Amino acid sequence: MNQSAQPQPPSWFSIEGAAFPLGVTWMADEQAYNFAIYSKHATAVSLLLFDELNLRQPVLRLELDHLVNKSGRIWHARVSRKDAPDAKFYGYQIDGPRGGQHFDLHAFDAEKLLLDPYATEVYFPEEFEREAAMRPGCNLGKAPLGVLPDQVDKFDWGDSNCRFHEHDLVIYEMHVRGFTMNPNSGVAAIRRGTFLGVIDKIPYLKQLGVTAVELLPVHQFDPQENNYWGYMTLNFFAPHAQYATKPGGALEEFRTMVRALHDADIEVIVDVVFNHTAEGNQFGPSYSFKGIDNSTYYITSGSPSQPYVNYSGTGNTLHCKNRYVGRMILDSLRAWVQVGHVDGFRFDLASIFNRHADGSVSLEDSRIVSAIRADPVLGKVRLIAEPWDAAGLYQLGRAFPGKRWFQWNGRFRDDMRRFVKSDPGLVTALMCRVYGSDDLFPDDLAEACHPYQSVNYINSHDGFTLYDQVSYNQRHNWDNGEENRDGHGDDHSWNCGWEGDKDAPSDVLQLRRQQAKNFCALLMLSAGTPMFTAGDEFLNSQGGNNNPYNQDNETAWVDWSRLKQNSDFHRFFRLMIAFRKSHPTIARSRFWRNDVRWYGTDGDVDTSYESRRVAFFLDGQSQDDVDLYVMINSHWDDATFVVQEGVDPSWKLVVDTSCESPHDIYEPGCEPKWTASEFPVKSRSVVVLTR
Repeated sequence: MNQSAQPQPPSWFSIEGAAFPLGVTWMADEQAYNFAIYSKHATAVSLLLFDELNLRQPVLRLELDHLVNKSGRIWHARVSRKDAPDAKFYGYQIDGPRGGQHFDLHAFDAEKLLLDPYATEVYFPEEFEREAAMRPGCNLGKAPLGVLPDQVDKFDWGDSNCRFHEHDLVIYEMHVRGFTMNPNSGVAAIRRGTFLGVIDKIPYLKQLGVTAVELLPVHQFDPQENNYWGYMTLNFFAPHAQYATKPGGALEEFRTMVRALHDADIEVIVDVVFNHTAEGNQFGPSYSFKGIDNSTYYITSGSPSQPYVNYSGTGNTLHCKNRYVGRMILDSLRAWVQVGHVDGFRFDLASIFNRHADGSVSLEDSRIVSAIRADPVLGKVRLIAEPWDAAGLYQLGRAFPGKRWFQWNGRFRDDMRRFVKSDPGLVTALMCRVYGSDDLFPDDLAEACHPYQSVNYINSHDGFTLYDQVSYNQRHNWDNGEENRDGHGDDHSWNCGWEGDKDAPSDVLQLRRQQAKNFCALLMLSAGTPMFTAGDEFLNSQGGNNNPYNQDNETAWVDWSRLKQNSDFHRFFRLMIAFRKSHPTIARSRFWRNDVRWYGTDGDVDTSYESRRVAFFLDGQSQDDVDLYVMINSHWDDATFVVQEGVDPSWKLVVDTSCESPHDIYEPGCEPKWTASEFPVKSRSVVVLTR
C-alpha cells in the first residue's frame, strides 16, 4: 500500500499557530493569519480583530489557551480569513499578576486594548485618546490598532539602488515633517510634511550636493504626546502614520520616498530610539509594552515613588540587556533594511545599550552592539552612535563598544564652536579635530580606527541652528512652556555683539554671515564625515530656540524664504560641499599622517594659550589630487600669513570667507592665481589655496 497516498493530518501549526515569526504574518497557502506575541508573565491573552465599521466591538475575539496557543513565553494563534473576512485591524488584551516590585513590577490590565509591538502599520481611530491609555480600564475604540498586512506585497522597487558613498559622503539631517511643512516650501499642500513631500525636494538636494539624508525618527510615535521631533516611540516596526498623505499609506509612501532618494544616489539613514518609549513613567499611558510585559521591557528601580529608571530623560528606559528586547531591536532593524531598504541607522543615546539592569555599565562589551554588527543583514549598513545617554554616561571614541561604528563627535562640535568664537587655548584642539580626531579614534595597532568614523558637525536638531549659533548668546525657549529652563544651557554660541535680529546693526549681520561661512569651511575641510542640519545651508533660524522638541509650527519648520534671502550664503555652502567632494585628499579612509604639515603665521604653530591662528598644508599627491594650503584666523585682528610651502605660480585662491559673494569662493576654473609669498588674512576668516 502506498503510504504517501494517505491523507496527512492537519499541521500542528495550522491548528495552534506558530511561535515564529513574531507579529502577524499572512499564510497564503492556508489563507490565514498567524499571530505571535511574547509575554513572560501573562496569565491570559485575548486576540481581538476589528472591521472598519465598529472599533468598539471586535468581529472576532479569541481567548488563547496556554495548552494550545503558547510555546515557551510566546503566545500564538492561527486565524483563517474566512472566520473574519472583514477584519482590518487587531489588538490584544492581556492579564497577569498585579503590583510587584523591581524586577517583578507588573502593569497588567485585562480590559486594556494593547498594540502589538511587531505591528508593521498602526491605525489611529477617530476617537483615539492618549488619556484613555493613562486611565485603568477599557479603551476600546480609543486605542491604536495594528493593521493586518496586505496579502500580497505589490511594491515595486524597480532597479532602485544606491551606492555606498565614501569620500563624498555628506550627511543632511532632516525632519520629514519640518522639511516641507512650511507653506513657502513650494510643495503642494496635500504633500507638505510627508514622505512624498521629501520627494518633491530631491532636485534641491541634488543641486546642494548632499549624498545621504539622516531622518529624525520615522518610527510610529505618539501623535498626542506633544513631541514634534518624534523621540517618543510607540512602535518600532511601523512608519509614522501621520507622515503619509492618506490613511493606511505610511509604509508604501515611505518606501516610495526611499526608492526616489536611491534613484537620485542619496542614501537614507534613519534615527532610531531604542532607549525609551512613549509610555513614560508610572503616570504615562499603557499603549503596548507596559500592558504586555512591563518587567521585560523596562528597567525598574525598586523605588515606590520612582519605579522606572530614567537614563533617557523621558521617564523610562528600555531594558536592552533583556534577551527578548534585544531580539526585538534586531528584528526591527532587519525589517527596516529588508522591507524599507534603508542604508543605515543613527542610534539615539546609544550608550544605554551598555547599561545593565542595575545601572552599571558594560565597558568592554555590549551584547546588543555585538549582535548588530555580527548580523549578516545589519553588518552591511551604516551604524552611527550618539555615544552618550541622559544620565551622564559618555563613551565618545574608543570607549564605545561598537569599534567600527560611526559616532556623532560632540568634541568636534564643541571645540569648533569655541575656536571660531575666539575662545583661547584651542589651537591644539582645532588641529586634532581637523585631522580627524585621532585622540578619540586612534589608528594604532590595537584600535586601527578610521577618520570617517567621526561624524563631524557644528549643529544638529538638538540645539541652535547654525544661524542662531552666531546670533544668540542665550537660549530663548519660552514658547516650549518650561519657563526657559529646557535645552542646553551653554551652546558655546556668540551673537557677534547683538542678541537676536531685531535692530541688529549691519556690521553685526555681516560678521554673522562670515562666522557661519567659517563654520561651513572648517566642517568641509576636516577629515571625517560631515553632517549638517536642513536649512543651515541658507541660515534658517528658530528665533533662538535651542530645544524646539514640541514646536510643530513655523518655529521649527524650515523657512524656505531664507533660501532666496540668503542665496549668496547658500552658494558658498553648496560650493564648499562640491569642493570637498571633488578633492578626495580631504576625506580619506586613513589619517593624513605625513601628508599634512602644520604651520603658524610665519614658522611653527603657536600653541600658546592666547594663540588663535594656524595653517596647514595637505599634500594631495598620494591621492592623485591637488595640494591645499589652509590659513585659519579666529583672532579679532587681521594677520599676515607666510605661505610656507614656497612661492609657486600655480597657487590659486579658492576660498576667502572675509570676502563678499562671489569672491568668498570661486567656481572651478575661475580661481585667481596667487603668486605672493604672503597672504593678508582678515580677522575671523578662513583662506584656502590650491595648486
